[in-house]
Amino acid sequence: MSKFSFIDLTPDLILDAIESVDIYAESGLLALNSYENRVYQFVAEGAKRYVVKFYRPERWSKAQIQEEHDFAFELAAAEVPVVAPIKHNGQSLFEHQGYLFTLFPSVGGRLFEVDNLDQLDVLGRLIGRMHQVAKTKPFTQRPTITCDEYLDTAKVHLQKSKLVPMGLETSFYTILDLVIAQAQLQYKNVDSIRLHGDCHAGNILWAGDALMFVDLDDSRQGPAIQDLWMMLSGDRQTQLLQLDTLVNAYEEFCDFDHSQLKLIEPLRAMRMIHYMGWVAKRWSDPAFVRNFSWFADDKYWEQQILALKEQFAALQEAPLKLLP
Repeated sequence: MSKFSFIDLTPDLILDAIESVDIYAESGLLALNSYENRVYQFVAEGAKRYVVKFYRPERWSKAQIQEEHDFAFELAAAEVPVVAPIKHNGQSLFEHQGYLFTLFPSVGGRLFEVDNLDQLDVLGRLIGRMHQVAKTKPFTQRPTITCDEYLDTAKVHLQKSKLVPMGLETSFYTILDLVIAQAQLQYKNVDSIRLHGDCHAGNILWAGDALMFVDLDDSRQGPAIQDLWMMLSGDRQTQLLQLDTLVNAYEEFCDFDHSQLKLIEPLRAMRMIHYMGWVAKRWSDPAFVRNFSWFADDKYWEQQILALKEQFAALQEAPLKLLP
């Protein structure tokens, strides 16, 4: 199997893998929106709905995936709402013909509304409960959010991809280097805990009357603020109100280090650059070429130059502070 390849992941192989853990699909496989992995929803005996997830080859080790699962089980045991993997004969991680996979119950729900302060209040308490559990011990196998991975390595992937148009290379890499340097200057001496890692609205669902976390695939060590800042949107005053709502609710369950507020803009810069590097790294996957076709357009890179300039300006501003 070639590196990062899903070429051999046929429908027959998927069904055989599911049956290897004594679950028998009675419906077709509905592909869900996932680019890094391959994820399918199906219905099995008794009209039970499941999701099967096949991990991208060579992205995570078995130990790293198991640590993600164990974190989900730990959260569930503490009654923190999270969609945890299904166990079969005491195991949650399985392998079939070289592919690692896991199964989840299929959970429906409505999307989280990031511009709703009442919902942000509920979310703040939920993240506080998650971090209360997360602080009890560190990950030993999962990675840590670092400038090396999110900035330097991402830049290398971009350079190797040759996707930045030649006529825009100088402008793009000039502002990219300025943002990287400023983010590196500000992101240091960081205390880290176990995180959800990718805590945005798409990974949070209203299941009935309760919020629920889904998809811990990017869980890693990092600063607590990482699981909060992605909920901020709009102008500075709006973000201040959102942040105040989140942190006040969070602190009902878990102490928060207010000095981490200065990490919001460097983390935002790191996410922007890491995202570009991620797509560039995966460009050999036909699914990325098909679904991210705009990534090779001049207009996209012109927009990124502008976005990086705006982010560089944001890095010069005073950090957000809680309302008095």
